[in-house]
Amino acid sequence: MAHDLIPDVLNDRCPSRAVLNHVTSRWGVLILIALQDGTLRFSALRRRIGGVSERMLAQSLRLLEDDGFVRRTAHPVVPPHVDYDLTPLGYEVAAKVHALASLIEGNLGQIIAQRKA
Repeated sequence: MAHDLIPDVLNDRCPSRAVLNHVTSRWGVLILIALQDGTLRFSALRRRIGGVSERMLAQSLRLLEDDGFVRRTAHPVVPPHVDYDLTPLGYEVAAKVHALASLIEGNLGQIIAQRKA
């Protein structure tokens, strides 16, 4: 980040917006929540997150890895074996998005009723 730029997600030039977008994207949130329980291989992570395509999972994992939230460990075996887990910062962020998801789930009845009104 430029030295003259103070972190401010409301500022359109702040890099935090891109990171926030990665974390709060449809698949970013679900990846972070799924990895809270521990290390998963790509295929297990894909099974855990219903509806995600291989392409979108790979793309979202790459972004979260670039931001330092997810760690990718490739093992030198045939066939390739790759594990994904959260970094310490990833666990911290995952706890926050999980809390938001839990709040939504806990109030789903009210939310659905509001939509119908």
